[in-house]
Amino acid sequence: MAEFPVSDGDAGPYGITCGPDGALWFTLVHHGRIGRITPDGEVTTFPLAPASGGPSVITAGPDGALWFTEFRGHRIGRITTTGTIASFPLPTPDAGPFGITTGPDGALWFTETAADRIGRITLDGDVTEFPLPLSGAFPSAIATGADGRLWFTMNRANAIGAIGVDGEVTVSPLPTPDGAPVGITAGADGAMWFVEIGAGRIGRITPDGKTDEFALPDRAARPHAITADADGSCWFTEWGAARIGRITPGGRIDEYDLPTPSCEPHGIALGPDGAVWAALETGAVARLAPHRDPAPRTGAAGRAPGGPRQGG
Repeated sequence: MAEFPVSDGDAGPYGITCGPDGALWFTLVHHGRIGRITPDGEVTTFPLAPASGGPSVITAGPDGALWFTEFRGHRIGRITTTGTIASFPLPTPDAGPFGITTGPDGALWFTETAADRIGRITLDGDVTEFPLPLSGAFPSAIATGADGRLWFTMNRANAIGAIGVDGEVTVSPLPTPDGAPVGITAGADGAMWFVEIGAGRIGRITPDGKTDEFALPDRAARPHAITADADGSCWFTEWGAARIGRITPGGRIDEYDLPTPSCEPHGIALGPDGAVWAALETGAVARLAPHRDPAPRTGAAGRAPGGPRQGG
């Protein structure tokens, strides 16, 4: 396990993704910058204007650029691998965009936490917004599923949503109260995997809405972001416990302690080097090489205590 300092103080590396150039790209939410780190640790950052926009989640677009949300600036941003930046304001004031992903239609889809909407932006900047059937839902992370729909977490509604490219929305409440889901990703098994920051669980939902939940050994770990690997497992950050976790399709959970206590890991991504990379809000990016780094902290076989529970 290695940590690479990428900023001074509380700049807040937050979202992270693998870019088309073989580097990892990340947001510095408190300093208003986009950063780039190579697998060997070389760091470059690019300032946004203004610096107060709060860049949050970042993803690779279908056009070879990186796209990101500005939570406080209520904009969608785009940066090329050479550092050219563009910004697109949203039609709805104070929308609070957060999650973003590339959709099956070649556009970028994003959540509007404060407006209870899902947004779509084309590569030339045209924005369409789709209202959700619930108010106060706080839609958070979003990912494209194997079924061609966009799946998203509804943090305050304690539910998982799905929207088709035609705008039709389906809502699946979670069986565990106060789960407060945040991160979500498409698994290799055709299901969506997500984290429940409030309940300390990892969830799995099939396209037809069947839900399984797996409790973490540390229920106060506050899992935040999640990403899938090609082997069928999912990796996630434990914001409250300074760890990176891994869950297999069968529910086995392993956890890896990060070198710095209280480092607040948020975003997570698989790198081009086969390692797992995480953004640490205290000012660094961590790299975990699963097949070379020390054994995990825990590794109980089978389903985690308390899970799964069925819902849908």
